[in-house]
Amino acid sequence: MEPPHEPYRPHRQPHRRPYGPHEEVSRRRPWVVGVSGASGTPYAASVLRALLSAGEAVDLVVSRASRLTLLDETGISFRDAHWRQDLGRWLARGADGTPDAFEPRVQTADVRHWAAGDLAAGPSSGSYDVKGMLIVPASTACVAGVALGLSKDLLQRSASVNLKERRPLVVAVREAPLSGQTLRHLVALDEAGAVVVPASPAFYAGATRIQDLVDFVAGRVLDAAGVPHKLYRRWEGELRGGAGDE
Repeated sequence: MEPPHEPYRPHRQPHRRPYGPHEEVSRRRPWVVGVSGASGTPYAASVLRALLSAGEAVDLVVSRASRLTLLDETGISFRDAHWRQDLGRWLARGADGTPDAFEPRVQTADVRHWAAGDLAAGPSSGSYDVKGMLIVPASTACVAGVALGLSKDLLQRSASVNLKERRPLVVAVREAPLSGQTLRHLVALDEAGAVVVPASPAFYAGATRIQDLVDFVAGRVLDAAGVPHKLYRRWEGELRGGAGDE
């Protein structure tokens, strides 16, 4: 006589509730840093070093055109398959070619790299939680694409997302002279809520090296984003030496 069959009981997974609004959860909220094809990759390097030194998480988007600029300005190739190694070499080099002891820190820094053509990447969605976005340097083509909402690559799409979500967007435009068309695009970005920071250094901070001028622009980008830093000497209301106008 065959034993009676046991009734089928489906296996149930343990109940898992979603994290509540008051539950302690470690949440990663990065800054998205977009690097476009304009000349000025040292500005991007200075911003990245400052963010990572401050313990900020970074999501990095390096456009295809910017890789050519980076190669031309530094001799460094940026490859998707070896991005962390290439980023380390990039950040270890100052604007004047002097070495920086930053490379080892890149290997353990909280950085994610997203391919410029990956329109399904995290920063392409408004539900992906970020603090904001910095585009440095921003080419006129990038400015036009963001102002017109083209979203032709991940850099432009991420910028559009930050605008619609009312998150900080800082655009460090690097071009001279500026056409009327580009000026209209910059006005459109300002009206949409972005902060436009021209990549033009000041000289009151006592710059003695090219890197000092680069750091001033990078510092103004971070100022616009509300990120503390010590990249340049701030104006204190007095001329150097304390002498006033005669």
